[in-house]
Amino acid sequence: MLGVIGALAAGVALAIPFSIIGNNGHGELDTFGNIGVQAMTELGFLLVPMAIAAQHGASTLALILARLGFRRFRPSALKWMGATVIAYLVFNAVYVAVFGEPHQEDIAEGFGPVPVQVLLIVILAPISEEICFRGMLYGGLRTKLPMLPAALIGGLVFGGLHALTGVSAVPPLIVFGFLLCLLYERTGSIVPGIVLHMLNNSVALLGQ
Repeated sequence: MLGVIGALAAGVALAIPFSIIGNNGHGELDTFGNIGVQAMTELGFLLVPMAIAAQHGASTLALILARLGFRRFRPSALKWMGATVIAYLVFNAVYVAVFGEPHQEDIAEGFGPVPVQVLLIVILAPISEEICFRGMLYGGLRTKLPMLPAALIGGLVFGGLHALTGVSAVPPLIVFGFLLCLLYERTGSIVPGIVLHMLNNSVALLGQ
């Protein structure tokens, strides 16, 4: 949990210059500012977990990434990925039927050209968030807690941190985070979760 707080703090600190330079004078950020803030937030989600892994004995980049869940996985992971997708779609269908369509702030337009949107939202965000929330947070929780409580806490933190972009989208994201923790548990790798996270963000970007 302290690692997540540290990652957020690092992202905020790194983003300060972009917040200042990219301020358009009306309390809003221009494209440069939005790109910089997003990129620095994702960098914080990468650097802090890697630093913590290094402090716990991982001496090379390969060992650091492996400690954070960047490992090979067996073909059987495909069935767990499929089960994750089905479970998430079922929950979303029920959620929409009961509460209506969740809404999130459209942050993509603030990043300018579509290739930049894809880079930040579809590629870098899933990689950095899976390393931080599944590799570091869930992995750390699992050293002290059973699978389900650790996955629930991991999902709550992951979903809760997205509240600023839309409260109605928090419950589905909590469930998404929870399921990705279980996927990591079953496959031994965060790579399947990164793939599904990329797929989810691709769909969200197309929807915006």
